[in-house]
This record gives sequence, C-alpha cells and structure tokens, in this order.
Amino acid sequence: MLQLLSLLQNHRYWAGHELAARLEVSPRTLRRDVDRLRDLGYPVDSDRGVGGGYQLATGTALPPLVLDDEEAVAIAVGLQTAAHGAIAGIEESAVHALAKVVQVMPARLRRRVEALRAVTVRATWSRAPSEAEAVDPDLLITVAQACRDDERLDMTYTAASGEGTVRQVEPHRLVHLGRRWYLVAYDLTRHDWRSFRLDRVGDPRRSGVRFRPRELPAEDAAAFVRAGIDTLPRRYSVDVLVHAPGATVRSEVDRWGTVEDLDDHRCRLRMSTDTLDWPAMMLGAVGAEFEVLAPPELVDVVADWGRRFTRAAATTREAPSSG
Repeated sequence: MLQLLSLLQNHRYWAGHELAARLEVSPRTLRRDVDRLRDLGYPVDSDRGVGGGYQLATGTALPPLVLDDEEAVAIAVGLQTAAHGAIAGIEESAVHALAKVVQVMPARLRRRVEALRAVTVRATWSRAPSEAEAVDPDLLITVAQACRDDERLDMTYTAASGEGTVRQVEPHRLVHLGRRWYLVAYDLTRHDWRSFRLDRVGDPRRSGVRFRPRELPAEDAAAFVRAGIDTLPRRYSVDVLVHAPGATVRSEVDRWGTVEDLDDHRCRLRMSTDTLDWPAMMLGAVGAEFEVLAPPELVDVVADWGRRFTRAAATTREAPSSG
C-alpha cells in the first residue's frame, strides 16, 4: 500500500491495468488497496470500466505523504531555511512543521539533517550581486558532518585563478551567505584560517582523525566570511553624485557601497565592484538624477542602458494595441 501511495503521489493519472502491472497485483487486489487508502482519508478518484484508472485528488485536508530519503532531507533543509526568515511571516509554521518531519525521520536521515542544522550559520544579505554556483548535496552533507564531528577533512580546492591544490583542513562551520555556501576552516596546509567556496571544493574525504577545535579570530563564522569578501580586490571603483537624500540611496545600496551626505538633497555614492551593471541597476532603482564621477566606463554603460530603454519605450508606443 505504501508503494501504491507513492506511485499515486508521483504521477497524476494511472491507467488501472498499468498500475496493477507496476505493483504486480491483480486488478481486484488493486481495487481493494485503493479502498483501504480511501478509508485512511486519501481522496483517490477512479474511472470505472475498460480503460479506467486512478488518480489522487485534492481533499479537504493534507493526507500523510510518502517521501524517499532525498525528498525527506530536502524538505527538512528547506524548512530550516524558512525557519531562519528566508520568507517573512512563515518562520513559526516552518519550525512546527520541521519538528514533525524530524521526529518521524529514520536515524540515518536525522543525522544528515542535524549535521546541516548544527554547523550552518545563516547570514542573509538583502541583495546578492552575482549568481550562486551549484553545490552537490552529498558534498554539502559530507562537509557538514565533518564540522559536527570535529573531524579533519581532505579535499581539493580550485582558486579563482583556476589553480588546483590539495588541502587538509579542520572544518569549523558552514556559512550560507548571499547565494553561496562557504566552509570556514583552519587550513593545515597554509597554517591559517580560511574560508572556502563550496562550489570550488572537490572530492571531500573524512579522514577519521579528530581534532580539538581552535578559537576563530572573528565574532562568528559569518563575520569571518564577510571580512574576507570585503578585502577582495575589485575591478572598478565607482564614484557617483546622486541628487537624492542619503537615506533614500542607502535603502537601495544596502551594504554594497558607502553613502556620504552632502546636504539634505544630495549625496555621494562610492562602491567597488567587478561589474558595472550592478551599480547601474541600483542607480536606476533610486529614481533620481545623478552624475557619474568615475569610472568613465560606467558612463558608457548608463548611455547604453538609456538607448535600449528609449528604444523599448518607442517600440511599445508604436505597437498596435491588442485590446
């Protein structure tokens, strides 16, 4: 019956003969099992006769769900993210739901979820200037378990330059910052603390060697990662005079730049960035006049955006109305 329920939940409609063959039972046994599911509160619709079939319908209440291992872990991790305020207003509900899911999880799955929960520091920024790279879930879980158990980790790491190295580290915490995962660890190869982007980590292997945790030279793991990112060299230094109050500009810039108040109606925006599309987008969002002081490349970007927006507006006006 669990297999039947799982099939109904993963496929919109099953022909009766196909479903019976999949379960290796007779049509009569299939009808009996469907009736049992209905007695348990699952709303199963059926079409009688030759060519008839079954599908799980929408009921008045959410029935219990059958999940495989990966789906259960994914739901638990997703609920953890929601509980940490990723979506405003549902944190409390997410906590209650997470408690129910983890309570009935097999021990092997609970260990995987608890490893992620125990060693992950949530540090959200309101905007992220770049897209995240995908991180393999198995890699994430392996690193999380090593953090939880204070176990040395052997891995490869690819730097931004493309150079690959073999590292042995003492993992401390996982940090989910912006839209990327980072590992904060003491690098035994470099004899110093480092933060590693997980999308650049390869072949992590738990060594079986335990270690005594060291004291992190920062307020917490998230602060350590932020400090490292802030010191990275940037391609452009942006300097813009904005004809708007500083408070208005700060609400759009957030932590990605500094705003100096000149008077009640003007301010100066400075920021470092690798791409000029990001400051151009923020300046457009402010909705005020501005003057680019540096770099000259930003003038070209703004001019290009202006021409494209003007063409789009003209094309829209000229297009015939569709009613």
